[in-house]
Amino acid sequence: MTAGNDFDPNGEPELFSARLTPHRSLNRTGFLVVMAFVSVVSFAAGVAFLLMGAWPVVGFFGLDVLAIYWAFRVNFRRAKASEEIRLTPSELSVRRISHRGHVVEFTFNPLWVQLDRIAHAEFGIERLYLVSKGRRIAIGSFLGAEEKESFSNALIAALRAARRGPTYNPIN
Repeated sequence: MTAGNDFDPNGEPELFSARLTPHRSLNRTGFLVVMAFVSVVSFAAGVAFLLMGAWPVVGFFGLDVLAIYWAFRVNFRRAKASEEIRLTPSELSVRRISHRGHVVEFTFNPLWVQLDRIAHAEFGIERLYLVSKGRRIAIGSFLGAEEKESFSNALIAALRAARRGPTYNPIN
């Protein structure tokens, strides 16, 4: 085929694509503000206890600041995790990247895969699973209930489109 021809036998249309990442409401500036506030309060309280003669308490206030700093660092490191979900008419692929950079990939046939939703009457959707031929993997575990609802509706619509098969439109 010539370079100007639009036909690509290996390239399939992408019916659905999503990159899911954990939500973190605190950015770097907010982290610095919170840590500065915690440090100032701990320092002031430590000085007050030091003036009262309870000097060992100062060290515990310092340990509290270090523990809060460490917890935030772990939280920010865990925010690097993600899931990439891509659906074409012949393949549903899930690529899970851990916060350490480890990659795990799953591939399903969209004709056989089902989306299993575990819902609670009060809280909404709690878990999402892709089920196919005895395999069951959880997806979107770090999303909120409303986000899981929206994501699952979009994925179900895309799976239905994949089951209908590709359409031919000679005008495009």
